[in-house]
Amino acid sequence: MSENASRKEALAPATDSTLQREIAGLMVEALNLETSANAIDPQAPLYGEGLGLDSIDILELALVVSKRYGVQLRADNSDNLKIFASLQALADHIAAHRSK
Repeated sequence: MSENASRKEALAPATDSTLQREIAGLMVEALNLETSANAIDPQAPLYGEGLGLDSIDILELALVVSKRYGVQLRADNSDNLKIFASLQALADHIAAHRSK
């Protein structure tokens, strides 16, 4: 197995439930959500139906994620709908782009 392939496999577990729960905890705290981090379904939509976040919530979440993980999330990024589709999608994006 190549070193690069091994490295990718080593990164894969970073998007497991540990990172998801950490992000969910940040969301609950930053947005003052009336739910627990463990109650957030990793596959449920964050925006609108599902968790029910609005555009202001998403902006606040992007700021918290940027500060905590060093991931730059821009309002004009065409991938934002994909990035913020669910807790799982956000965790995958953070794992792939984090600098902290």
